[in-house]
Amino acid sequence: MDKRESSISRKTMETNIEMSLDLDGEGNSNIETGVGFFDHMLTLMIKHGLMTLKLKAEGDTYVDSHHLVEDVGIVLGKCINEALGDKVGIKRYGTAYVPMDESLSLVSIDISGRPYLVFEGDFSTEKLGMFETEMVEEFFRAVAFNAGITLHVKLLYGKNTHHIIEGMFKAFGRALREAVEKDERIKGVMSTKGSL
Repeated sequence: MDKRESSISRKTMETNIEMSLDLDGEGNSNIETGVGFFDHMLTLMIKHGLMTLKLKAEGDTYVDSHHLVEDVGIVLGKCINEALGDKVGIKRYGTAYVPMDESLSLVSIDISGRPYLVFEGDFSTEKLGMFETEMVEEFFRAVAFNAGITLHVKLLYGKNTHHIIEGMFKAFGRALREAVEKDERIKGVMSTKGSL
């Protein structure tokens, strides 16, 4: 199997990010962003997506977590897109429901080449540690638009904000794992257009 890996660095006046991603990993990660809750969510996502991720990110978190979280999403999206290469043989679609105690989240992905995000979920808590909960939607938007994927993230029900967000990140990892999986019966790409 050809290696599906990518390494990207991004440096701005607000953030400095170095990331390496392997889509065909074993769920291992080494993540340092300085935002503990975000590190926890990324670790869960990689574990459930059976990827490998190395991430070192610094940012102006004295302001808030916005720039850091969004820029990590940008770089992750670019890494996914680059690692996928020509997309030959991938299943393209992936959907996962993840229960987390009282909450249930759905994520559905189309590696379409057409970036789009539908996000439905409200959080009763504005902040978890240093992480602003409104950044969940911004993170997934950055990933979708830089990976070139159609992404639907939906909270079906739930009360505890930690549980809800954890379910979303786990579901994203699992849905992505399904979408990028190769099927030997697929010749070329999974599209009647002949390209993704």
